Amino acid sequence: MDNFSDKVAVITGAGSGFGREFARLGTKLGMRLVLADVQQDALDETLAEVEAAGAQAIARRVDVAKGDEIDALARDTLATFGSVHLVFNNAGVGGSGGLVWENTERDWQWLLGVNLWGVIHGVRAFTPLMLDAAKRDPAYRGHIVNTASMAGMLNPPLMGPYNTSKHAVVSLTESLYQDLSLVTQQVACSVLCPYFVPTGIAKAQRNRPSELENDAPATLSQRVARALSEKAVSSGKVSAEEVATMVFDAIRAEQFYIFSHPQALAAVKTRADDIVTPRNPTDPFAERPQVREQIVDALKG
Repeated sequence: MDNFSDKVAVITGAGSGFGREFARLGTKLGMRLVLADVQQDALDETLAEVEAAGAQAIARRVDVAKGDEIDALARDTLATFGSVHLVFNNAGVGGSGGLVWENTERDWQWLLGVNLWGVIHGVRAFTPLMLDAAKRDPAYRGHIVNTASMAGMLNPPLMGPYNTSKHAVVSLTESLYQDLSLVTQQVACSVLCPYFVPTGIAKAQRNRPSELENDAPATLSQRVARALSEKAVSSGKVSAEEVATMVFDAIRAEQFYIFSHPQALAAVKTRADDIVTPRNPTDPFAERPQVREQIVDALKG
């Protein structure tokens, strides 16, 4: 896809971070936008901004973990704009880290609900619409972008549920790529694997449903993990705006893997070498032993 003007883009997690930047860039390219987010005030801000810039857009408060709400979003998209060309399954949350056995069932339900089921629902609801449009119009082109993470390629400690959810998104998107190749050349897909980029994901607890809150306070390891995550995300040097530009460039080129920090692929290669050698997983702090010592000391309280 190299012509975005007048095309329809659906963006989940549009209230902040990558989602808002996708909306901003889509507006500059003349796209019509369907914006979705669970945080109403942030969603309203994005809608007001893109409309002021001249975009045709609608906004819907959506919990992506709920399939019926994604189905309703798909119906609203067709009812309003008649078609869909780009789908950004982008909504995601962080948090609930710590030692993996200390994560509660509610922690897993929340992380997997948004990060994995949100993408599953988006693929399930929108892919058939895009394939139908492709059958009706030989000139139609569509593209799906699923937001994963470098945590979908690596397994840093104290991030078990998040790592699990993002690995699953990478696998899901690779499966989608292979399945699409069997039935069409008109609909493509990509997986976005950002590293540390300053967004609001480190503070995602603000949108955690009350029914999935834990009764007990966070454990020591969870507090340590949260502090590490907030520091790492806030110190990122690549902006969400730059990542959005990378993503649209990848869509133009039909590039599948999108990495915000290509230098991080050295660690991915090390992991692959661990698997095929085979050998035990390499210490992620092998070159920075002082960091491991600091974490171990923190976990001792």
